[in-house]
Amino acid sequence: MNVRFGVLGPLRIEGGQVPGPAKHRTLLAALLLSAGETVPVERLMSVVWDDRPPASAGSVLRVYVSALRKLVAGIRTVPGGYLIDVERDDVDCHRFERLVGGARQARAAGRVAEAADGFRAALALWRGQALAGVESSVLRRTHAVPLEELRLAALEERVELDLRLGRGAEVIGELRALVGAHPLRERAWVRLIEALQQAGRRSEALGAYQDARRTLVDELGLEPGAELADAHRRVLSGESRPSALAGEGRASALSGEGRPVAPAGGDRGPVDELPPDISDFVGRSPVLDWIVRTAREHASAPVHLVLHGPPGCGKSAVAVHAATGLERPDGRLYASLGARPPGAVLEDLLRSLGCPDGAVPPALDERVRLYRSMTARKRLLVVLDDAADEAQVRPLLPTGPGSLTLVTSRSPLAGLEAARAYEMGVLDGDEAVAMLGEVAGHERVRAEPEAALRIVRLCGHLPLALRIAGSRLARKRGWTLDHLAGRLGDERSRLDELSAGDLAVRGSLALGYRGLADPERRLLRGLGALSAPDFASWVFGTDLEPLAQAGLLQSRGLDEAGQERYGWHDLTRLYAAERLAEEEGGPERVLAVIAGAILERTRQARASLLPAEPGTGRTEVHLPGTGPLETGWLRHEARWLSAERRFLVAAVGDFYQVGLYEAAWRLAFYLTPLFELGAHHDDWHATTATGLDAARAAGHRHGEALLLRGLADLHRAEGRTESAAAALRAAQPLVEGLELARITLRLGLVQSRPAQAEQAFVRALRVFEEAGDRRGRADALRALGALRRDEGRLKESLSAYQDLGDPRGEAEALLDLGRLHLGGGRLAEARGCVERRLRINRRLGDRLPEAGALLVLAEIARAEGTPGAAAGSAREALETFVAYGDRRGAARALVALARAELDLDDIDGAVETLTRAMGEFDRLGDEQGRAEADRLAQEARRRGGPRI
Repeated sequence: MNVRFGVLGPLRIEGGQVPGPAKHRTLLAALLLSAGETVPVERLMSVVWDDRPPASAGSVLRVYVSALRKLVAGIRTVPGGYLIDVERDDVDCHRFERLVGGARQARAAGRVAEAADGFRAALALWRGQALAGVESSVLRRTHAVPLEELRLAALEERVELDLRLGRGAEVIGELRALVGAHPLRERAWVRLIEALQQAGRRSEALGAYQDARRTLVDELGLEPGAELADAHRRVLSGESRPSALAGEGRASALSGEGRPVAPAGGDRGPVDELPPDISDFVGRSPVLDWIVRTAREHASAPVHLVLHGPPGCGKSAVAVHAATGLERPDGRLYASLGARPPGAVLEDLLRSLGCPDGAVPPALDERVRLYRSMTARKRLLVVLDDAADEAQVRPLLPTGPGSLTLVTSRSPLAGLEAARAYEMGVLDGDEAVAMLGEVAGHERVRAEPEAALRIVRLCGHLPLALRIAGSRLARKRGWTLDHLAGRLGDERSRLDELSAGDLAVRGSLALGYRGLADPERRLLRGLGALSAPDFASWVFGTDLEPLAQAGLLQSRGLDEAGQERYGWHDLTRLYAAERLAEEEGGPERVLAVIAGAILERTRQARASLLPAEPGTGRTEVHLPGTGPLETGWLRHEARWLSAERRFLVAAVGDFYQVGLYEAAWRLAFYLTPLFELGAHHDDWHATTATGLDAARAAGHRHGEALLLRGLADLHRAEGRTESAAAALRAAQPLVEGLELARITLRLGLVQSRPAQAEQAFVRALRVFEEAGDRRGRADALRALGALRRDEGRLKESLSAYQDLGDPRGEAEALLDLGRLHLGGGRLAEARGCVERRLRINRRLGDRLPEAGALLVLAEIARAEGTPGAAAGSAREALETFVAYGDRRGAARALVALARAELDLDDIDGAVETLTRAMGEFDRLGDEQGRAEADRLAQEARRRGGPRI
């Protein structure tokens, strides 16, 4: 069957005319590359206009499609996009991929001649560079580069089969052209050396190796890899590469009752097939020590160790480095697995153990029995590199006591019986800088230490990325480290920059991506819409473990809410975002789909922090009370919010970036009580700023007012009352009614004059009572009671919070009552209120409010004449404030502690504590707090303490 359309070269239509305009050709190529599949409009616009579509792109695209239909039949409009209705084999690229797949299957089955013919037929479809004449960097990156890579791989595989068929002399010219075009492709040099050796041209084979080594050292600063070094060794030793045809003229390896027996292999020394160790290997002491220790502790049985981790983390380098330092009397074997079937790997291992070609059994189970028989009495070290799954590894495990198998995989291979696993991460800071220096040169790294740290950070401490960055510097002697760091700084091109010869971060990640099933690919692309450093499965409502098994995500363990959290390397995130942009047009659709679930889940959790909170549209909580069950639920929701804080903060920015302004401002508003309870002021500032921009972009005046109200609460928590008042005044013209009353209430809280504050509270209370807003009324009553020192008002607010089922409001009213009783000298009543408040805080897990109550408890203990108890409460509060990074709270706790120390006549301790407090107040710019600490310091000096 002849192909009707061609993209493996200049665009071609059999018996038809190729479109003239460049964008028409790009559009047709995009449809053909996804023949028979829907191509979304967004992706087509991205392809045709190279990620910069104009505002009119949608209507112009329809014009282009209409013009194409006049030249090409089968272009159909379908929901969401277009497709070209042709058989995939009618397009040369799809037929090429099918033929390559068939050839590989034939090779795996031992049909060497058939496989070689299959590869030859596939390669004959090429007429030049893929997508020649098609002007789209998006298509070139997404399709042309992978196709060219597959073409080179197919050519190398076909040449390898020709060598096995004894055709070395026939392919020398072809291979010289290949290494000329791709001088950094080591496998091509390997095949050229093997072909020259097979043709009896030994001196030329040695010369080819020297040419290859010189090129790699000059261009990449790297010595030849294991396969190239092994080819060189075979030429030096005169050892020929196996070339017999699988399955042809094979002698039987069976005897007796069909049990395979090891054929005589002659007198062979211990085999050593390890690749050369990396000369610039650095660090990794913990995993190397674990390998040595585990092998020694279990020396009487076969030991199987799995090194797993994300792509590019250096698993293979660690395995080879460790294996190089471990001796085994019967030899060391190495096999690169990848997608190879276990039967093909076993064939190589059996030959390495001395089994002649003709004695390798044809069936997998026979090969397994023979391999186990040959290894049963040997102490071997076997490195199985890049394993896909347990089924691939099980047949390859040696059985001899004292044998050691090192398996590298992106998956932990949890189903591999009796295996021990070690999860590898990235390098630490010192190791990463040392590795960069080993590759690029230590003098250059020492000359630009800050730029070196930036490169390390932008490479995410990933060994593969660092090796590539170092190789580029080694090749570009005129580049500074600062120049490379600048190039890596642009996220949009970072993966392009991290490529040198055959080494590429994108290629490493692509291997894992291509190995996923379609649902997992879609899931990884969807995660690419998120900028958060980690996440849980609830976001997409599906299990993330398959991506962790593939090494593309890493489990972070259970979070404080009991959820399994997953994270990923930053370069994996960039790759997922790239795939999302190229295959689905970008993150907008994904974020729009998940926004509703994120908002609703966060709103529910917010309600646990602030039942019946104004602005939610509800006036009272629907829990029956605050018993153990209800309190447990509230604590769980608070823990969930805390566990998801970083994710939700990032989501606010993600929504804003793609124009989901409503979702962005609402999520920012929902998060404010979490930030207040946890003193997460940086997050509070950032999300409020983004939320305000989003509300204004959406033209949502009420949303803007809600966020200004939250900003005022933040300023008030930081002691910036003037800024808080300014935010509230800016919010006043935006709202009316109840929301205006809430803003008025808050303006009263930041007034310096009691009369103005009381006026604001009374006005707000009147509005709340007229509207029947029970929560607003409770807040206003509490504010009035605290200002007027009115016990009746405070008790009325306490009763209102209890009726609402709002334990946090109840706790605040209790603390105000406790302060009132303390000021009136009613110490027993004060202690009772504060201790009730503490019990609520502890049931809910509200640590910072608990610390605030402890400071009041310290004041009560001083008034009771128990300064030791006061000091204890102050220290407990101080520990909590420091743990949460609440510097203002910590400064207040230091003052309370200093008072207790003065009461205990610990003058030196008080002076030291006050020194710390004054430093904190100075850094905070809190003049009132500093003045209070100064007064205590003067008292300490009067009592004989040193000057501060």
